Amino acid sequence: MDFLLEPNVAYLILLSGVLLGLMAIVTPGTGLFEVGAFFCLALAGYAVYNLSFNWWALALLVLSIVPFIYAIQKPKREPYLGISILLLVIGSMFLFAADGWKPAVNPFMALVSSVLLSVFLWIVVRKTVQAAGARPVHDLEALIGSLGEARSRIHEEGSVYVSGEMWSAKSDSPIPDGSSIRVVRREGFVLVVEKNS
Repeated sequence: MDFLLEPNVAYLILLSGVLLGLMAIVTPGTGLFEVGAFFCLALAGYAVYNLSFNWWALALLVLSIVPFIYAIQKPKREPYLGISILLLVIGSMFLFAADGWKPAVNPFMALVSSVLLSVFLWIVVRKTVQAAGARPVHDLEALIGSLGEARSRIHEEGSVYVSGEMWSAKSDSPIPDGSSIRVVRREGFVLVVEKNS
């Protein structure tokens, strides 16, 4: 575990943990990001415990979560995402101290990895938030009342062609193949239809 006490290694593990943690906030429930973040942050915590560090930089890292969460709650809050990334970069770069304010992390490595992390977070988090807030393209409720054609005999099960797509269907009474149908309701992805008179 001595390699963890190298400030550059600890810095990269910390950045990885923060990245995985922020991805876990954006896409909750997967479990992978959460577990990865836990292990990376535990290893980084070991390094922070054993190395000298700046309290103010640690406070900036913790503080970076606030504008990040605010930014992902609603769209068009990119400035807050930018603030979060800036706090994250500064806090992580100066976390490990080597003579007071001087960072113990290689400045070139810190700059390159921070820029890569920032670009990744900016693009991925913005796109994830936009996708989460987007309205579904296919409104299934709009199918109710639509007309279509039976593509097989329908009773307990069958197929219909409605709104340019094939759907599984069922009906209360038998409907012959090729008949004009009308969608009465839906049960999940199965359309309940009746013969259109």
